[in-house]
Amino acid sequence: MTVDVHQHLWTPALIDALRRRTTPPRLDRWTLHLYGEPAYEVDPGDHDLTGRLALNEGLDLALVSLSSPLGIESLPPVDAWPIIDAYHEDALALPAPFGAWAATCLGEIAPSRLAKTLDQGFAGLQLPATAMGTGEDLARVAPLLDVLAERDLPLFVHPGPAAEPGGPGWWPAVVPYVQQMHASWYAFSAFGRPRHPGLRVCFALLAGLAPLHSERLINRSGEGRGLVDPDLFLETSSYGPRAIDAIVRELGIDVVVNGSDEPYARAPDPALGDAARHAVAVTNPSRLLNRKESRK
Repeated sequence: MTVDVHQHLWTPALIDALRRRTTPPRLDRWTLHLYGEPAYEVDPGDHDLTGRLALNEGLDLALVSLSSPLGIESLPPVDAWPIIDAYHEDALALPAPFGAWAATCLGEIAPSRLAKTLDQGFAGLQLPATAMGTGEDLARVAPLLDVLAERDLPLFVHPGPAAEPGGPGWWPAVVPYVQQMHASWYAFSAFGRPRHPGLRVCFALLAGLAPLHSERLINRSGEGRGLVDPDLFLETSSYGPRAIDAIVRELGIDVVVNGSDEPYARAPDPALGDAARHAVAVTNPSRLLNRKESRK
């Protein structure tokens, strides 16, 4: 089963909700306004279902998620929940090969609500990295992670809002997003893993290359170099063969999973041979999602 664990597809309900807003996150026709980022001209074709289905030809599963940099999860509950509910409804109605990650409101930690949502058929829960960058953050969202553990479903960690205004257009994706992923990787390893020992977690964009800092970690009296947590996965979006090769040298191939971040990037080829390609796109995502690997 060939899998892409990281795509975004703005459905009509989500687009309508963003256009009704008068403050960020909002859409003015197709111009996206966010706090901390320059105005972004959205290409309508990027979120055309027919076009995406053509791009996904050959995939057995493409998991879409709410775009966490929009900051919807961090809106006040009265604003966040209607948008999240609309996203859930549309995401569940998408045709094959689509599946979806669930979302939640961070202003109101609601484990029972998450449980009902997950039971509708979502692959797991996505949280923005900004919600789990410290021990205090992880303690706050722990009830949500408990729900995942009870159902043997994974967590997907995605960059959250870039709260740093100014800079060139590429700045949010290259600096704040990467910093958030770096922090969430080490925070979960230090504070989250003891509380959630069996939880499978997938970090977007190779966790901001956080695992490559293990030598510095050891030099600062940290622990863990040479120890691989088989339930901490890293997906490949926005990187390429050099970064993937470095992560594989540090952690091995078994924790790397295929992710594209469509429509903003394409899934990279690991360029490590057919066996590695199969591991990244088929075997490892199947283990992350607790699904049987297809033999076709």
